[in-house]
Amino acid sequence: MSVRIAVDWGTTALRLWALAPDGHVLAERRSDKGMGGLSPDAFEPAFLDLAGDLVEAAGAAEVLICGMAGARSGWRETPYAPVPCTLSGKGAATVATRDPRLSVRIIPGLSQADPPDVMRGEENQIAGFLVGRPDFDGVLCLPGTHTKWVRVTGGRIDHFRTVMTGELFALLSGASVLRHSISGDDPWQGDAFEQALRRAMHAPETLTAALFALRAESLLASQPPGATRSALSGLLIGQELAATASLWSAHSVAIIGEPTLAALYRTALAHAGVVAEVLDGGDLVLQGLRTAFAELEETGV
Repeated sequence: MSVRIAVDWGTTALRLWALAPDGHVLAERRSDKGMGGLSPDAFEPAFLDLAGDLVEAAGAAEVLICGMAGARSGWRETPYAPVPCTLSGKGAATVATRDPRLSVRIIPGLSQADPPDVMRGEENQIAGFLVGRPDFDGVLCLPGTHTKWVRVTGGRIDHFRTVMTGELFALLSGASVLRHSISGDDPWQGDAFEQALRRAMHAPETLTAALFALRAESLLASQPPGATRSALSGLLIGQELAATASLWSAHSVAIIGEPTLAALYRTALAHAGVVAEVLDGGDLVLQGLRTAFAELEETGV
């Protein structure tokens, strides 16, 4: 009898769960072998390094993957499903494997034609969210390296928008002149974050000038590195909220993501008068994969 293995394969990390037929977690494993560090022919060995004993014990494995393993430079590129659409594991693409014990499928990401946009991995978190909230009518915010704002209604994704706030923060804090004023070790300063947040939300067009002002303030007023780092985050998230206001301002909002980052977005939305609920994205990934496994079993695919 084969074991079911649900996999969340991101750019920087790999996470998997061995599941019993009823969806109960039998084992959970993590690895730093994300898609970004692997060539296509290295995915199968990386998977077996982490789960080989599980496959050996069962004799075979049904593997269902979400995330960047389905990207162009991943294990196998899987087509995007265009929005608007409902989410389903039935579109999962089969991957040819060298090990005959493996039956591997990858869930497709989503695409949008106008404005052009794509996502891989977040759609599975949304699927997990909708298991418990099938009637949700509103906007989901999935903060991260590339934050997603997703309009959901009637159990389907209507449209979405991606903002590169997390990547901009990493680039500015690590490779721009601001790197001389920022330290990840200094304490976070909520007042600096909120002050910069308000400035950016009310005058988003001044962002580039406000960014250099952070460097000048650290030189002239000896602003602590933690305050500069907090203010940088506030400026970027504030500008993001101003740019995406047409998406979230008239709807209920739920935030799905890592708790610390999600809390910053909840604070930012609160300044705009929006009370948002927060859910842990890791839990929803597993729920989405469980649901996709169940759909595949029902259809016999």
